[in-house]
Amino acid sequence: MPTYRRQTRVRAPFDEVWEFHSGVAGLEALTPAFMNLRVDDVVGPDDERDPEVLETGSRIHASVRPFGVGPRQRWVSVIVEREEGDGVAYFVDEMEDGPFPHWRHTHRFYADGEETVVEDEVEYELPVVGTVGPLGDVGFEPMFRYRHRRTRELLEG
Repeated sequence: MPTYRRQTRVRAPFDEVWEFHSGVAGLEALTPAFMNLRVDDVVGPDDERDPEVLETGSRIHASVRPFGVGPRQRWVSVIVEREEGDGVAYFVDEMEDGPFPHWRHTHRFYADGEETVVEDEVEYELPVVGTVGPLGDVGFEPMFRYRHRRTRELLEG
């Protein structure tokens, strides 16, 4: 199965970087405008609406319309794992419903002194050609390059 990886170093404390990525606001802030993201609903594992922290079992109901082309594509992600330790943390979201037959995104965070290493790893399977629209043509690199650059801009202050 194809896997995409990208890593960056953020000149910000681990706790701040981890907290920023732990809620849906982080997702919204880090999704490039060309994706036209709309978060429709966020439900915590206890059915709480709009939880502050995306704990294991949280579901994000969203849609995207890359480059404003074609119909909106629904996307339901579930947080299937989440752990935080001493200077190390990660969470995993999997697509429950959406344009990819398989999508597993692992977000890892490592403290390194006053800085934090952020790593994204996505295991994916592309849908049949033509069903994912422009995202399949453009690829992941521009989206994740934007996410990492934006993380630095927002957190390095």
